[in-house]
Amino acid sequence: MNEKFHQKPVTFVGEVSINVLDLNNAITFYQDIIGLQVLRKTDRQAVLTADGKNSLLTLEQPVGVTPKEGRTSGLYHFALLLPTRADLAVFLRHLLETNYPLGAADHVVSEALYITDPDGNGIEIYSDRPSAGWKWADGQVAMGTEQLDGNDLLKESDREWSQLPAGTLMGHIHLHVSELPKTEEFYMQGLGFSVVTRLGGALFISTGGYHHHIGLNTWNGVGAPVPKENSVGLNWYTLVFADEEARNKIIEQLKGIGAVVTEQVGFFAVKDPSGNEIHLVI
Repeated sequence: MNEKFHQKPVTFVGEVSINVLDLNNAITFYQDIIGLQVLRKTDRQAVLTADGKNSLLTLEQPVGVTPKEGRTSGLYHFALLLPTRADLAVFLRHLLETNYPLGAADHVVSEALYITDPDGNGIEIYSDRPSAGWKWADGQVAMGTEQLDGNDLLKESDREWSQLPAGTLMGHIHLHVSELPKTEEFYMQGLGFSVVTRLGGALFISTGGYHHHIGLNTWNGVGAPVPKENSVGLNWYTLVFADEEARNKIIEQLKGIGAVVTEQVGFFAVKDPSGNEIHLVI
């Protein structure tokens, strides 16, 4: 049921890269618990996929890696969007059968399961309710955090779990930031997103009418520092643009608000005001 919110011309999150303490341990977790497959692997990096073709998550074990730091900017969670509610039911049963610790929530627009990898990186696995039923008022979408009806969800499918479905996408990313005013300017005026929900200390932003492609919060404290470069957590995430013209327009907007954009091989890179690195791709 994945709709039009993760395909061009909408700007969306395509891939996330995180640091882990032990690459082989992390691969085991992401294969056996999450259900991703290894697309490519070197001594210090593994590129993971759901469909056997496209990279979804890159794991890195940097030299001198240090454990995840508390109270910093960086990753709150990345969120894998499953194609159907039945797929989420299958995944929930799998977690229950493996006895892996989890949280759960009904967000009105979606139903979500929350887990943490062995190194403390947050992960959401979710499915969207049909967008025709989302409630909008004055450009804001109604979202909340209610108790998930797990028993009702489990009735959706009795299929046996094997791995994540090929249609799994990087649905959104949620970041800790050090403050909201400059962050809002960067993502709105620079990257061209719209605020679709404001909740205590958090902004939820999107393009194309999605409930959110990016969440931004100050829950680690206003003024939260940038984590060390080689600590567990976020390396970077990609934003996928419709074409070169669309990306060039955004690059000019970013430069217009004073952001530093650098050209790399195959992409442009920029950091938000809290040091979260974004790769601009097409």
